[in-house]
Amino acid sequence: MRENTIAVQSNARDAAESGARAADYFALLKPRVMSLVVFTALTGMVLAPGELHPVLAAVAILCIAVGAGASGAINMWYDADIDADMKRTKNRPIPAGRVGANEALAFGAILAGGSVLVMGLAVNWVAAALLAFTIGFYVFVYTMWLKRRTPQNIVIGGAAGAFPPMVAWAAVTGDISLGGLALFAIIFMWTPPHFWSLALYRCGDYARVGVPMLPVVAGLRETRLQILIYSVLLVPITLLPWFMGMVSAVYGVMAAALGVVFLAGAVRVFHDGSEQQKPARQLFGFSILYLFLLFAVLLTEGLVGWT
Repeated sequence: MRENTIAVQSNARDAAESGARAADYFALLKPRVMSLVVFTALTGMVLAPGELHPVLAAVAILCIAVGAGASGAINMWYDADIDADMKRTKNRPIPAGRVGANEALAFGAILAGGSVLVMGLAVNWVAAALLAFTIGFYVFVYTMWLKRRTPQNIVIGGAAGAFPPMVAWAAVTGDISLGGLALFAIIFMWTPPHFWSLALYRCGDYARVGVPMLPVVAGLRETRLQILIYSVLLVPITLLPWFMGMVSAVYGVMAAALGVVFLAGAVRVFHDGSEQQKPARQLFGFSILYLFLLFAVLLTEGLVGWT
């Protein structure tokens, strides 16, 4: 690990000397994660009762996106040492030497502070406070505290990824209500089976860098069981927006049908004993599509409604 730290520091000096491209700084924002954050936040905004001027709505979504990107940049700064030793992350801008560590930290900090300030001044301070809490939770609670200390890192830390719809909801309503909490609960419960599926077939990477992901600490069998348990709990939670009267039965039927497919994938993972971990790879890929489809239906309901 020390050799990787020295290498990262050397790469940082090289990056500072050669300069980094705009694309490298954009990569620090974790654009794929940001796109999901924007989509779920937009859904929360559309479903929230009340109205927000289109310009302010765009500003709020931009602030949420920038806040998420800032969190990703600071996460990459802090995790540069382990990123350098993992196949999945070794080509990120800092370990690859395209961006200096100090520059990445400053970049993330400026974006984080700016996104919160603009949200407060342009939209409302409840949404700004919730955005600040979301960034702080991801950086300090998940990245710096939980990730390298407990196999529950994903369970607790997953809350950070579940906050954006609540932030967007608060941007419209100026408060935190049950509707926003229902959207939060869906993403929060989806996160463990999603990331543990990835961890199953990336177990060696996490073990090599000392990150106590559940497969590393508790073993593959226990991880498969936990994926199944959380998947069983997830499906009824996805029905909350329907039960609460936020959306029509169309969403309820779609959520139930998608839940059956998700559960079938979790069952396959549970019974899989192969080294290739093909069912885990498939569940990880489907889990992204699953969440997208759930929120796509919710977004459509909010825009046009089906009654």
